[in-house]
Parts: sequence; structure tokens; C-alpha cells
Amino acid sequence: MREEHLKRRNEIREVFDKGKRTGCRGAKLFVLKNNLPRNRICFTFSRGFGIAVKRNRARRLGREAYRSLKPRLRCGYDLILLLYPEDASQTFAGRMEQLEYLFTRAGLL
Repeated sequence: MREEHLKRRNEIREVFDKGKRTGCRGAKLFVLKNNLPRNRICFTFSRGFGIAVKRNRARRLGREAYRSLKPRLRCGYDLILLLYPEDASQTFAGRMEQLEYLFTRAGLL
């Protein structure tokens, strides 16, 4: 799992700058091909998202939803999920629906 995290600042900046963007209410997904046999993902937040407790909960929900969808995703991409403070996606079902929509629009599902 550790190798599936996108951590380096320059790699994250490259995905933000060169990646394909798709969005929905409460989130935006950035996708860039990485030529690896796996996907790498990073969860980040807009300014003013809230206190650490809210950010950590949103990250946990996102990771769990991603784990559920991972077997259905195409491999070989760097993914950044930029989250905005929206109440609709503060449940697991809401986050799942949001990620399914974003991954479908990005052509990864």
C-alpha cells in the first residue's frame, strides 16, 4: 500500500500542472499517466476545509472508497483527489458515489 501513495512534492506538482482534470460538487480529480503497473493516489484539501478532525475523516472515507473501487480501475495513473468542504460527501456512501462519478468521467472505470 505504501507504494500506492503519491508523496513527492515535484510529482504532485506535475500531476496538478499536466494532469487531466475532472470535477463534481465537493471534489476535483487530477489524472496523469505514470507508466507504472499500479496507480498512486494523493488526497489533498482546499484552503479552509476545516479542522484536522474533519480533514482526517474525509481522508479516511476517501481511502476506504478508493480501496473498494481499486479492483475496477485501470492501472498506470497518478491520481490526486482535491476535496472541498461539502456535507453531501461526508458519508461513506456519498464519497463512494463521488469517486465513482469522477473515475467514470476520467475514463478509469
